[in-house]
Amino acid sequence: MKVPEMFGENVFNMQVMQERLPKEVFKSLKKTIDEDRPLDAGVAAVVANAMKDWAVEKGATHFTHWFQPMTGVTAEKHDSFITPVGGGKVIMEFSGKELVVGETDASSFPSGGVRAIFEARGYTAWDPTSYAFIKDGTLCIPTVFLSYSGEVLDKKTPLLKSMRALNREALRILRLFGNMSVKRVYPTVGAEQEYFLIDRKMYDARKDLVFSGRTLFGAKPPKGQELEDHYFGPIKSRVVAFMQDLDQELWKLGILAKTRHNEVAPGQHELAPIFTITNVASDQNQLMMETMKKVAGKHGLYCLLHEKPFAGVNGSGKHNNWSMSTDTGLNLLDPGTTPAENGQFMLFLAAVVQAVDNYQDLLRLTVASAGNDHRLGANEAPPAIVSVYLGEELEAVIEALENDRKYESRGRQVMQLGVDTLPELPKDTTDRNRTSPFAFTGNKFEFRMLGATFSIAGPNIIINTIVADTLRQFADELEKASDFTGALHDLVARTFREHGRILFNGNNYSEEWAEEAERRGLLNLRTCADALPRFADKKNIELFERMGVFTAREVHSRMEIMLENYSKVLTIEGLTMIEMAKKDIYPAVNAYLSDLCAAAYRKAEMGAPVNADKAAIARLSEDNEGLYFAAEEVEKLLAAAKEAGDAEQTARFFADNVIPAMQKLRAFADDMEQNTSKKYWPFPTYGDILFSV
Repeated sequence: MKVPEMFGENVFNMQVMQERLPKEVFKSLKKTIDEDRPLDAGVAAVVANAMKDWAVEKGATHFTHWFQPMTGVTAEKHDSFITPVGGGKVIMEFSGKELVVGETDASSFPSGGVRAIFEARGYTAWDPTSYAFIKDGTLCIPTVFLSYSGEVLDKKTPLLKSMRALNREALRILRLFGNMSVKRVYPTVGAEQEYFLIDRKMYDARKDLVFSGRTLFGAKPPKGQELEDHYFGPIKSRVVAFMQDLDQELWKLGILAKTRHNEVAPGQHELAPIFTITNVASDQNQLMMETMKKVAGKHGLYCLLHEKPFAGVNGSGKHNNWSMSTDTGLNLLDPGTTPAENGQFMLFLAAVVQAVDNYQDLLRLTVASAGNDHRLGANEAPPAIVSVYLGEELEAVIEALENDRKYESRGRQVMQLGVDTLPELPKDTTDRNRTSPFAFTGNKFEFRMLGATFSIAGPNIIINTIVADTLRQFADELEKASDFTGALHDLVARTFREHGRILFNGNNYSEEWAEEAERRGLLNLRTCADALPRFADKKNIELFERMGVFTAREVHSRMEIMLENYSKVLTIEGLTMIEMAKKDIYPAVNAYLSDLCAAAYRKAEMGAPVNADKAAIARLSEDNEGLYFAAEEVEKLLAAAKEAGDAEQTARFFADNVIPAMQKLRAFADDMEQNTSKKYWPFPTYGDILFSV
């Protein structure tokens, strides 16, 4: 296997374009990509023909506009290249118009009320900054998705808008530092993907996994992750075979899959790519999740991407490593080695800190889902409280800066922290803090709150937008300053002083931190029902409109979609629990009880002791009766939820009423699982599933 030759072989990338396009066409297209300029129609026609020829040579027969609607997964409609030419013959054609714009049904995708159900027409438009690729014999063209009347119906469009906003404001800052060579600033992301692998037969035998992606019942196995022997441990041969195939498929698609290892829980693993430009990273992460499921199927496995597929076992996250880079190769969150670079770094660092503090609610709600609610705050992931970790050395720098005093770097020279300079900083200034939701890790921020299923587009829209807006404020102030150096010092010091409450280096899992965070005035939005309504707060709508990312109508529509999805997911889970409880668990336990009673009766007739039998029968009988009536209660509450009110009121009803009832139902089942003969229990147990591979 020659990886360099294999890498990107199914991608219409820059190298392929340069080889197959006329020189002037290639230069024009590259200018469109690099400088975000409109695409010339004549160029599009030439590109389309070259793209088609390349795809056909590789066995493709169809093309599709590949987009990301508000469903959380990608969408595609396949059209063949064939065109009739008479005499029963066809040719393979693909026009510039077909490349640039496609038409699809927009009525069946979530719109949050911005479109009536009878308004069906929608359009997809090519995103030339993300390369086309071949998947399953189809040429896939990354696109945005809009309605007939221009409403944004996808996650890609606002992501691109947020990137433009960040580029615009970051360039203003760089110009103040005398940097005229940089033409573009890109947010970059590396998304660490966690997942579970289980045997496909185990998956098929669990209705809850099939319908909801997580186990709704399940007692803790005798052995879980207590011995900490799975994390970074030897990878089982069946899993290695899967990982090898997965790497190859991803490399063919130009995805920089780099690191693979066992995660904490049995059956849990991680795949981490090398960082890339955010919109490309978003496309590639969606493609990665789809490919993981496909490859798993080839190995008789099933890939679980749910945030919390097993209760009492570590859930799966997706750490979002975010930074800002320039077209000249500069990382704006790298401390650097010169005073000028350090001053610039401290300003960008201050912007991130202020942005996170001002918009804690947006960062929390962008990772809100019914699944992730089970994970956040579970001593395996950050809490629902947003905070920033900078490390001891950076906090010492900030403290010295605020007090205008000398700062002594550990193991380095003493430097005067005045208005004209800032200290040289080592890249890795401290240990990592795995409990922090938003941690600085040397030259990037690791946003650790995302669930494994999430599209990274949503969180990065927010990060890009809030940082861009803060940089706008900074640029407005510094551009008016008569003494730039003094104004820079004062701005950075004031920012850290005013927003220091968001900085926390300690244990985010502790109860003490929750109490301290409340004293600091930080938000603790525990559930989706708490977090999602904050999307439409006045300050947030003003932010999105000011930065040109969302209109007020689009904000309300997306909030509506997320609230409705929360309630829909819980409805599916509730109905699944009822079915499993009434149709499977209740009769199975009754069958076991019947046999226990018969055995006890026979023993009693023979004069044998039956105290243990009576105790077991009593416990199971009580639990099974409790299970039945708890299922009835969930059923009543699901019916009541339909009358709860609007999307926000319905979500609140689910959080306050349905979830506690589902937890009560589960408790009865899980207790019975531990006291019912395996012969009778209708589903594979946690022990069966987690150690099945």
